[in-house]
Amino acid sequence: MLKSFDLKIVSAHFITIFLWASAFTGIRAALTAYLPEHVSLLRLLVGSIALIFVAIIQKVRLPELKDIPIILLLGFLGFSVYQTALSFGEQTVSAGVASLLVSTTPIFTALLALLFFHEKFGLWGWIGSLIGFSGVAFISLGGLTESFSLNAGIILVLAASLSESIYFVFQNTYLKKYGFVGFTIYTVWSGTIFMMIFSPGLWGAISHAPIDITLIVVYLGIFPTVIPYFTLAYITSRTGASEATSSLYLTPVFAFAIAWIWLGEVPHSSAIIGGLITLSGVFISNIKKVDTTKGTGH
Repeated sequence: MLKSFDLKIVSAHFITIFLWASAFTGIRAALTAYLPEHVSLLRLLVGSIALIFVAIIQKVRLPELKDIPIILLLGFLGFSVYQTALSFGEQTVSAGVASLLVSTTPIFTALLALLFFHEKFGLWGWIGSLIGFSGVAFISLGGLTESFSLNAGIILVLAASLSESIYFVFQNTYLKKYGFVGFTIYTVWSGTIFMMIFSPGLWGAISHAPIDITLIVVYLGIFPTVIPYFTLAYITSRTGASEATSSLYLTPVFAFAIAWIWLGEVPHSSAIIGGLITLSGVFISNIKKVDTTKGTGH
């Protein structure tokens, strides 16, 4: 039967999907005036500054010394690697197709969660994931006017997806310990520290970039960079990593729509058909197997 409706979880899913979907188009727009490494660094700097105020308001405590190495590592993977690989990848990969490639995150996440934590995803979860990924592949093969040949941009975006999956899977222990607010703040700051290697030339880039493009990067820094990690961390703490990321299959649907409105990228009919297949996969992956064993409840 279908899982019980939880407005908070559904709302968190929607916010996560919409904001992340807008990021793909925002990156493409930002790359017209900024180098990819500067887009990534400025995003994280803006996000880190915003999180200072959140940390003060929430009275976030410092992490234990023994946890700092793993927090630094997860911040590096979830923010430094993800942001940089995605920005470089979108130099040659369109916003819509990039979002499709990042939609492999649930597949990577489920495999990693099963491999390292024996987290059950269930038969319907796997079937839904396969159907959802089939929809992604269908769109990729015919979406827009872009052929799906394997190039450096595609490899970079897939690398971003894998690094994000590792972040999602291994964050759960620390979410329970520090809460999703504290942990997200720690990892964003950690990722920003590693990104400072790209600081040379940033101020010059800001001074020469059009103000509207800079404001787009500021938007990326506050909304797609920070808020979705809070909402997704919240979902993960309630449902587990595999289920939390299964709805990210919907991101390409939103991304194509935003790119259409913002950049004028009109999706091919195959993108629409593939989107419907993807939606079907998401629905199926959220079907809960009926538990016939009395006395147990999950």
